[in-house]
Formats: sequence, structure tokens, C-alpha cells
Amino acid sequence: MSSSITSRAYGRMPDGRAVTEYTLDNGRGLSLSAINLGGIVTALRVPDRHGQPANIVLGLPSLAEYLKPHPHFGTIVGRFANRIAAGRFTLDGVARQLVLNDGPNSLHGGAKGFGTRFWDIVPLTVQEAGGDIAIELRYTSPDGEEGYPGELRATVRYTLSATANTWRIDYSALADRPTVLNLSHHDYFNLAGNAGGSVMDHRLTLPASRYCPVDATLIPTGLADVAGTPFDFRAGTLIGERIRQGHEQLLLAHGYDHNWVLDRSPAHQGLALAARLAHEASGRVMEVHTSEPGVQFYSGNFLDGTLLGSGGASLRQGDGLCLETQHFPDSPNRPDFPSTVMRPSEVFRSATEHRFGIG
Repeated sequence: MSSSITSRAYGRMPDGRAVTEYTLDNGRGLSLSAINLGGIVTALRVPDRHGQPANIVLGLPSLAEYLKPHPHFGTIVGRFANRIAAGRFTLDGVARQLVLNDGPNSLHGGAKGFGTRFWDIVPLTVQEAGGDIAIELRYTSPDGEEGYPGELRATVRYTLSATANTWRIDYSALADRPTVLNLSHHDYFNLAGNAGGSVMDHRLTLPASRYCPVDATLIPTGLADVAGTPFDFRAGTLIGERIRQGHEQLLLAHGYDHNWVLDRSPAHQGLALAARLAHEASGRVMEVHTSEPGVQFYSGNFLDGTLLGSGGASLRQGDGLCLETQHFPDSPNRPDFPSTVMRPSEVFRSATEHRFGIG
């Protein structure tokens, strides 16, 4: 079977703009569907050990449900992925106040972050995609949106490889004034696919010797070693094995909701392994490789059963997990963390690949 890009009408935004769902199929069993609203990935179908594809991301049944508040299912997150303490930072001597939407903090770009915005989607030709299949998503964020300085022109490309079961995300952006930027993607993965259920039986590997402990509002307090703690995933460990231990950090976050500092040399260029996730029953394995210095592992702690997923089941705690490649939370207030400051003379670039296989 050859690769293809198809589309279908998905509904309309409140202002009347038509929303389209694009489906990319690489002809090898991997397919991805995405819509204009938030760049949301509505489905990601991956084959199991028997070659049977199933959707491995949590989602909602319709555009109407995605237009309501939800925990960032499948969205592009920005301008700043993760939390900024008190929604405040100072850049070039100027204090900035962001919209608060997570208790006392700003989360994932504010109340109307990139996951709530309408993105123009352009299917690319095979030549433009370098022999693969891809769509390009484009959004211009005006100066002052959610409190962030500068107009920002963002482009995000979703590419499926024609030769391997790989989904790549390329982020790029330009700003006309100094600003801060931290882009990521907020998919909830469950490698069991249509079978659903908890991800506590998934085996996770994180090549990280340190992580960011957090305070009561989930703002990092610094860095700590993972050795001897439930946060040591350097050897593959079942997610449910230690999640209910009485570690202070697990109690604060109601599970895992922390940034891991990847063990990569500052001189290393290109992509490096950020996570490996395996599900024994289906045989599915996902490796995440990224250019980013960190990954936020979130174990779906706040899914409370009030939302129905696209498969019709109630979504409950631990039904999906996120592996958000990123710079560290609250970086604009932490000069000891890798900088997220972006200047008008710079082009922001970041990339993450999800490589699927059978284990």
C-alpha cells in the first residue's frame, strides 16, 4: 500500500472557520490524524505484534468536546510548555505578567494557549517532505497574547516516514521582539490501543540521572539525583511498580508530573533518546528521541472520569501518560536552567521523533 494524505470536514469554529481533519498514512501500518484546532492529534494508529493497527492516543469524540476545557489532549503547547511560577518573569529588565490558569501559575501558555488556537494546515508534496508524507501547521501569535511579548510566527510540521514507522515533529519560530519560548506536544499515550485500560503495566525507560523536584504548586525547586528514589527509570521499570510509594514528590503531584534532565552532553547535536515505552501484551514499543534537554513524564494523575474518550469509555486516572519533550519548567525565572529566551535575530528550532516498533 502506498502512502497518502486524505482529509474530511470536522466541523466549524465558533467564528465559522471550517475545521478539517487530515489523515497521513505511511502505507506501513502507521497513520496520524490531526485538526486545525490546536494542531490536535485526534488519532495515532500503530500496529501491534500481529500487524493490527490501533489508536494509541487518548482523544475526544467531536470538535464540540475539544472546544470545551480539557487537559490538553493531543495539542501543541505554547508559547511556554509547562509552568511559569506566578505567571511572572523579567526579560531585559522589563517585568511581564502572564495569564494565570493553573492556580497561582501559568501553564502551557495560559488560558488560551496554542492548543486552543486555529492553525492553518498545508499538506506538503512528497518532494517538499523529502520523500515522506507531511503536513505543515502555521500560526501567528500577536504581541501581548496571554501576556507574552512580541509577535511570534510558529510553524510545526508533522511527518510520517515512508520507510519506517516514525512520527517526527519539527518546530520552528520567528519573533519580532525578545520573548521566551518552549514548544512541546501533549499526547496521552496508551500502547494497549483500543483495548484501553491503565498504563500502569507499561514499562518506561528514561535516560536521566536527575529530575526537578517540585513544590506544592508543581514549580521546580531545583535538581535532584534519581538514584535510590521512585524517579529512577534508567532501567526499564513498570510505571505502577512504585507510583504509590509514600515519596513526598509522588504525594505532591498525585503521581508522576516532573521534568527529567536527560543525560546528554551539551556538545551533542541532533536527536538523543529521551524515553522508551513498552507494552508487553501488544508488543508495541515507542522510543522518543529529541533535540530538547528535558522530558516531562506525566502519569495522567488528574484524569477523573468526567470525560468520555473517542472510543466511548470514561477516561480515568492513569489511562494515558504524557512524555513532553521540552526545556525545563519555570526556566524564565531560573538562570541555572537552559535558557528559553529568544531574540529577533534567532530562528527557534526543535525536533522530536516517535519511533514505533515491536518488542
